[in-house]
Amino acid sequence: MKNRHLVCPLAAATALALAGCGMLPGAGVGTKTVNIWLMRDSASEDFINRFTEAYEDEHDGVDLKVTIQEWTGIGKKVTEAIQGSGGPDVIEVGNTQVAQYADTEKLYDLTLESVRDLGSDDWLPGLAEPGSIGGSQYGIPWYAANRIVIYNKDLFSDAGIDKPPATRTEWLADTEKLNSNGSQGIYLAGQDWYTLAGFIWDEGGELATDKGGEWTGALDSPAAQRGMAYYKALQSLGSGPKDADEQNPPQADVFAKGDVAQLIATPSAVAAILKTNPGLKDKLGYFPIPGAEAGRPCAVFTGGSDLIIPENAPQRGAALEVVKALAGEKWQSELARAMGYVPNKKGLASVVAGQEATAVMAKGAARGRATPNSPQWANVEGDNPIKPYMTAVLQGEDPLKAAKRASTEITDTLAE
Repeated sequence: MKNRHLVCPLAAATALALAGCGMLPGAGVGTKTVNIWLMRDSASEDFINRFTEAYEDEHDGVDLKVTIQEWTGIGKKVTEAIQGSGGPDVIEVGNTQVAQYADTEKLYDLTLESVRDLGSDDWLPGLAEPGSIGGSQYGIPWYAANRIVIYNKDLFSDAGIDKPPATRTEWLADTEKLNSNGSQGIYLAGQDWYTLAGFIWDEGGELATDKGGEWTGALDSPAAQRGMAYYKALQSLGSGPKDADEQNPPQADVFAKGDVAQLIATPSAVAAILKTNPGLKDKLGYFPIPGAEAGRPCAVFTGGSDLIIPENAPQRGAALEVVKALAGEKWQSELARAMGYVPNKKGLASVVAGQEATAVMAKGAARGRATPNSPQWANVEGDNPIKPYMTAVLQGEDPLKAAKRASTEITDTLAE
């Protein structure tokens, strides 16, 4: 086994995971060390070990040095790395962060590889779109996750509901039935703005629009107003706080008490639910967030990661091969099964068919979206005007007036 230069125990496994497929230029004429930054908990140690061992067996002359990074403060760290010299060769970044890094003009353009080698036509839109800036692909989709509906089968049965709703209209009616006899129809915090975004997109609206590089907040559009109206109606069918988000209190803990019929969350919430209340193990069901039309799930916010290569990458050629491996069908399938993620391509959804919650998530991911692709969007989220807007509407303020105020704040921030 090769001598690997690792920063931490998990990095050792990660390093082993990151050397992909295809022969590298110069193999056998000297060792190439590919420096890779991955984020904490993106891949399990077991996956990383299997991936790396297989890759290095096929690619003599390549070493991987993997550093595990924390999400807190990563923006500044990545920006400094890509603007300096001798930095990492491959970096995992949040899919909605690509625009801010591309704005430095220090990322390598991966458009050719996307089309020629990686089948970009089939990528999930919620990962592919934020990785594309000005017609060039700088972020290569790695993995995705999105919200689904987690429900209590016993409470559905008690309410006489024998199948999940097919449309948002049916969902609202079912939730009203469920909101009785001491049970909440749904627990939906008042400031769950990612869920609101899905309703807005499903109505044909946007959080912000781009006209020639000038971004404008769009919460006051008729479509966005319809999305907010639906959110308000749904949120009223439970006891979720109007002035807090889904982390205050943690919504999985509320659902675990057993008197909440539904929760909107990623499947990762299941582990937290069952840790608090193991008795719910066989009582949980899942369905995609319903859309306006039957057979077409609601648009959803897609979270996840993309892979980028800095222009200054010392081993750019080797880095390209590593990225191709990580984003290719074999290791996408392995990662999805190991971590409960949605693979980066719609055509790979079948690889998680045996994992009920993940399979449901994959159905929704086909209609995934990302936040506005502005390098300033992170600043919007930093002091998010959408949250107080939602609270104002839920507490009875005129929706259009509140939306105009929030839209102006978004516009001002995106213009900075």
